[in-house]
Formats: sequence, structure tokens, C-alpha cells
Amino acid sequence: MISRRGFLGLLGGAGLAAAGCGALTAEVAGEGLLSALPLPRRFSVPLPIPKTAAAVRPGHYEVAQRAARMEIIPGTTTEVWGYDGTFPGPTFDLRRGSRTVIRVRNELPVPTSTHLHGGVTPPGSDGYATDLVVAEGRGFRPPQGEHGHHDLSQWTFHQGAKDYDYPLEQRAATLWYHDHRMDFTAPQVWRGLAGFLLVRDDEDDALPLPKGERDLPLMICDRAFEEDGSFRYPSRDPSLLVRAGVEDDFMEGVEGDVILVNGAPWPFLEVDAARYRLRLLNASNARRYRLELTPGGRFVQVGSDQGLLAAPVAHDAITIAPGERFDVVVDFSLYPVGAEVSMVNTLGTGAVRDVMCFRVARRATDDSVVPKRLSAVEPAEGAVATRVFDFRRTGQGGGGSWTINGRPYRPGRPLATPRLGTTEIWRFTSDFHHPVHVHLACFQVLTRNGGPPLPTDAGWKDTVDVRPYEVVEVAVRFEGFRGRYMLHCHNLEHEDMAMMADFEVV
Repeated sequence: MISRRGFLGLLGGAGLAAAGCGALTAEVAGEGLLSALPLPRRFSVPLPIPKTAAAVRPGHYEVAQRAARMEIIPGTTTEVWGYDGTFPGPTFDLRRGSRTVIRVRNELPVPTSTHLHGGVTPPGSDGYATDLVVAEGRGFRPPQGEHGHHDLSQWTFHQGAKDYDYPLEQRAATLWYHDHRMDFTAPQVWRGLAGFLLVRDDEDDALPLPKGERDLPLMICDRAFEEDGSFRYPSRDPSLLVRAGVEDDFMEGVEGDVILVNGAPWPFLEVDAARYRLRLLNASNARRYRLELTPGGRFVQVGSDQGLLAAPVAHDAITIAPGERFDVVVDFSLYPVGAEVSMVNTLGTGAVRDVMCFRVARRATDDSVVPKRLSAVEPAEGAVATRVFDFRRTGQGGGGSWTINGRPYRPGRPLATPRLGTTEIWRFTSDFHHPVHVHLACFQVLTRNGGPPLPTDAGWKDTVDVRPYEVVEVAVRFEGFRGRYMLHCHNLEHEDMAMMADFEVV
């Protein structure tokens, strides 16, 4: 009997044959989990806005990772593992060049490693997968296994807390932070360890884009729930997925049947008849979204993962893969007062087609504008090397593994050694949906299957959606720091099952 993944692979081959190495027809990126409790009526819960973190002294913040109970599904509570016990964690609203130290204290029963996704950070503060913080008084023994875990020289432990140093010498952008622990990123992010970090600068501030309450970070993700309200996940230990013989169901990734925005199920937000800046983040483990507005409307994209575009780009729909961010403006003055404008996911059906609802509540003054020119974005030119990274599952059954260039992850064994201050062309190839994330560096998408990039590929990025049997070329710029960093698939189940690699900036 052919496995589900094998069937998807055949679909991919058929798509290639039909389209001449074009895009795959199938859009599946994970296997679904169904909740065991009654779910709320959609668009009945107000959108929460995460609290803004306050400094304990200039340039210094403290946050505790701890368990807490939250009412996510109305009428029941869920234990989350959150930064400061909230999901999402507090939003760090910071300025370019304002060197910031965030002390992360671990009060959880498991080790953690915090990664600032999109941050240009020193290697010791990047959230390397084996650079762990262990709760005070708790020990930890690295697991023995096939991926080189037993090499103790590659593991670092901090007792109680760790200071993460963020110089923030980078353009204004929507960044986010999340757990990055070796082999357990997926279940620990699923339980709530994620939040926003916004970098602002004078260039962005000077633009007449929507500001204040009309500048909204929106963390979109999916979850499933047990009957008692707890998060449902197939296993706390990803290796059990293989040992239990269910790898064909969940090795490809886990998708829930409840869409959350800022931690609330299918929320609504009352808005003015005015322009709003929406900072869209896909924080799902595996689910991809094709976002559209109904009964009609357009997203005007002004920024990507790494900040402002050169000029705005209008989209009828935006496909967003795990880890990607899209900074868009929506003009609600185009709708009558009293209208309901839904943001939907056309890759989903039933409940997971809906994301959230905007209710146009009142007329209002609005002096915001989307200018024709946003920023000077220089092309990434002068590449000094070309490298190929093939993201693929090797082996079958219990011996199968997600790999890069045929190798499961080995901490401390770099696949590349780019030089600081240079640009390289990296060619990503795949057998499945693999959102590829590069730590430290930013890149521009050059080609897809030898043709032009998509309109949604514009700007500087740190994560790119590589679709099945696709070849994506990017020009990667290495700036900031020398040292060890990571390249990996941001389908978190793939990441936990060894689809990562080190590179060393020299």
C-alpha cells in the first residue's frame, strides 16, 4: 500500500510533468489533528493584543518562561507554556541600534533555547539548538540517538537563566522569538513559546503609514485541543512518532483544526473606516495559508520578513508559509460602516478556511497614505560562490529522516563556510513543502524554477516557501557577525526530525 507521502510525491511528479517543472498541484503541508471538545462559534471572541514588554532598566528586559492557565476556548482553560505565562508572549517594541539585553528565565520542566527569528545577533545569542537554559535545580542529560546528540562538546547549559544580547543594528522589521530546543521545537512552540519583537527606525517612522492602534501585529497559527481543554499534540517526543509507526501521518507536519490569531480562536476586531497596517506572521508548525479578504479587497504589501519593500505591491491573495511575515495595509474605508470583512484561508476548508473578521464600526479621520516609494532596497549583487541545499526525506519507514544534502543534522558540522561581508547564491531544492529559514543572514529571491520570483517574494527575506519539486535561488548576504549559525526547514516537525544544518561565517 502506498503511503500518504508517497502519494503526494506522485502528485508532485505529475505536476512536474504537466507543468514542465512548474509548481506542484497539491498544497498539503501537514496532517490534521481534530479537537475533542466543542469549538466556539467563529468570530465570537475579541482579538487580544499582546502586552508590550517593559524594561527593568534602560536596555534591559526580563521574561520568565512558565506554565499558566489561559481561557483560549471559551468555557475551559488550557495550560500554556509561555513567556511570562502568556500566549503569545509580550511584544518587545524596540528601536534600531538600541542594544538590548533580554534575560530569559526558564521555570519550565524542560530545557529551552530562545531564537530571535530574523535577528542579526551574535552567535552566542542566536538560540542555537543545543545552547540550552535549564530551570534552577533541574538537571538535563542530552539524549542518545542517531543524530550526534551524544557529542557532549556540542551542548551548552545555563542554569536558571540566560542573557540574550540583541544589538539591533538592522532595518525596521517585524521579527518574532520562539523556542528552538533541539528535537523539541515543535511541541514547545505548540504549547505557546512564541512572541513578537518589533524593530522600528527613523525611515519607517517617517512614512505616513498607519500608526498606533492601527498598526497591528497578528500572529496566525493553528492548534487542536483535548476534551479537558489542553493542547492536543501527537507526541511530546517527536521520535515517538516514528517508533509508534505513525510517521506517514505526522512526520510531514502537524496541523490543528482551530485557527488562532494572537492566541484567540477565529477572533473579531472592530475597526475604523480607515487604513490599518497588519503585520502578518505565520507561527504555525506546518500549515500554510493563502490569505484573502471577503467579500473582496486587496492587501497592499509594504514590507517583508526583513523590512520595507522598495515600493508597495498589491495582492488579491498572499500565500504565507511558517516563519514568513508580510507587512500589509488594508483600507477599511472602502467598505460601508457595519460591513464585516473576513480574512480567509483558501487553502483550507470548513472551519480552517476562516481566520478572523474585521467589523467596520465607525467613520473616522485618516491621514495615513501608502507612498509610491517606501525605501531604497539595493539588489543583492556580486555573489562570490554558489551552493546547493537539497531538502529531502531519505529512507523509508522507521529509518526515514528529513535531511539536507542527504545528511540528518549533526551539531557542529557545518555544510558551508561563507565569508563575512560577502554575498552567495544558495540554491534550494525540495521534495515537499519546505519553508527554508536562514539564521543571521538576509536574502533576496532571484528565481523559481529558472523563472522570475513571485510577486510575494519581494524585498529582503529570511524565510522562503520552497514548494515540492521546486528550485529556488536566493542571493544571501552575510553581515553582522562571524560564528556558527543554522539553516533549516521551518516546518517544525521537519526541523525536529533532523532537517537542519550548521554554517560557519568566517
